[in-house]
Amino acid sequence: MTVVHPEAGVFNRSHELSARAHEQVVFCEDDRSGLKAIIAVHSTALGPALGGTRFYPYADESAALQDVLRLSWGMTYKAAAAGVDLGGGKAVIIGDPATAKSEELLAAYARFVDTLGGRYITAGDVGTDTDDLDVIGRHTRHVTGRSVGAGGSGDSATLTALGVFHAMRAGAESVWGAPTLAGRTVGVEGVGKVGRELTALLLADGAEVCVTDVNEAALRRIATEHPEVRLLSTVATAPVDVYAPCALGATLTTATAATIEAELVCGAANNQLATPDVEAALTGRGITWVPDFVANSGGLIQVAGELRALHRPRWKPRWPTSSRAVARSSPRRSPTVSAPAPPPTGSPNAVSTPSPARSERARVSRRRHSGDHERVVPHEICRAVDPGHR
Repeated sequence: MTVVHPEAGVFNRSHELSARAHEQVVFCEDDRSGLKAIIAVHSTALGPALGGTRFYPYADESAALQDVLRLSWGMTYKAAAAGVDLGGGKAVIIGDPATAKSEELLAAYARFVDTLGGRYITAGDVGTDTDDLDVIGRHTRHVTGRSVGAGGSGDSATLTALGVFHAMRAGAESVWGAPTLAGRTVGVEGVGKVGRELTALLLADGAEVCVTDVNEAALRRIATEHPEVRLLSTVATAPVDVYAPCALGATLTTATAATIEAELVCGAANNQLATPDVEAALTGRGITWVPDFVANSGGLIQVAGELRALHRPRWKPRWPTSSRAVARSSPRRSPTVSAPAPPPTGSPNAVSTPSPARSERARVSRRRHSGDHERVVPHEICRAVDPGHR
């Protein structure tokens, strides 16, 4: 539980807020529907802030605030690394979606999103799906990830999982010399929408997969679909080659970094590092970690394409490009895999060409590289969209 001192004021009420300045944080409440939500806009340096809406039963408001601030900050990095003209934002709705969710509540939330005038564009996340986004879309146009029937691109879980899979194959090439998971044991933590799709891809590639999830129904479903999968109580410290965190974030702590047996960490969860020093702990043990904002950007690329009305088949070719880019960050140079290079000029994966009116920060973060300098240095991305980054 995060305790906020009554005299902390606004800007110091959260460490995440004081450490990572956000452009705008909006608290939304609607008595009639019971809505309590927080919308966080971290950066619009590259374009309007896009990020999903998480519907979750947080222990308290402080926990919700901390989560939305961390998530929105991560979305800024994800958009920059993916090369889309979008900024970073996120929203959380406080409550149990199984009991609190209603069309009235979603409509009230949509109206709050609409008041931001397009500075924030919402999408799906934990606790929300395409049906919910269709409801939201009836009350604001600043939403993406709607169903195909409503004019959207559908659930982004499939392409998110595909992106994680290719990033994992790239990591495998860096660690073991071949871009395949065949013969490797992968521990998937969380078999919800994305983890379930990822499991199928890994099995098809010849991997042995073990899974864990706090949701017993999810475990029963994956066991029915893939009887060869092993069910474990934990995979973070299990004897696996690859640890794939695909549930909520902050599962990589200094404690798990000291005991993890996997040589490669790559998954779909956001904000996987509980604290920044975990990265150094992983590096010190020679463990390759693919940053979450690189590995899980498939969903963002999909909904960015939806905003530009691109057809779904045009997004898929991005993944071989991302795979090669991640592979270039060899653990022989640094055990932590860094951000991928932007797609080549003219790539069908680039959602749009940067406007001449873009700021210098945007041009720095999106500039093309070639040869030995093709990899984007993470600090260049960070400083381009987050001037407070050190």
